[in-house]
Amino acid sequence: QVQLVESGGGLVQPGGSLRLSCTASGFTVDPNAIGWFRQAPGKEREGVSCIRYDDTTYYANSVKGPFTISKDNAKRTVYLTKNNLKPEAPAVYYCAADHLPYTPQALCTKSTPKHWGQGTQVTVSS
Repeated sequence: QVQLVESGGGLVQPGGSLRLSCTASGFTVDPNAIGWFRQAPGKEREGVSCIRYDDTTYYANSVKGPFTISKDNAKRTVYLTKNNLKPEAPAVYYCAADHLPYTPQALCTKSTPKHWGQGTQVTVSS
């Protein structure tokens, strides 16, 4: 059974750091690319950052700079890190993956990945 399990969300103080983790299991073939998506109440879901098997990355223009995506192949885990957080409305961050040969940008912006995690909520507030 394919699973993507996110962790690391919660309430974070402005100025603090955040590291989200997405651990994959059950894949008989590793996904071509994995990405992070987020959705705030009343807004459309947006691709935040995606990474391909060869470590090629994509960051949405709206989030470029503050976020870093990385992966640990041995742990089958993809991370999304952000430092110096600013207050923002709560959003649910989802991890998603697909085996199709999308570029990271295509996975984040043009596709609906096949496999999704359950999401983890992030709130930056004092």
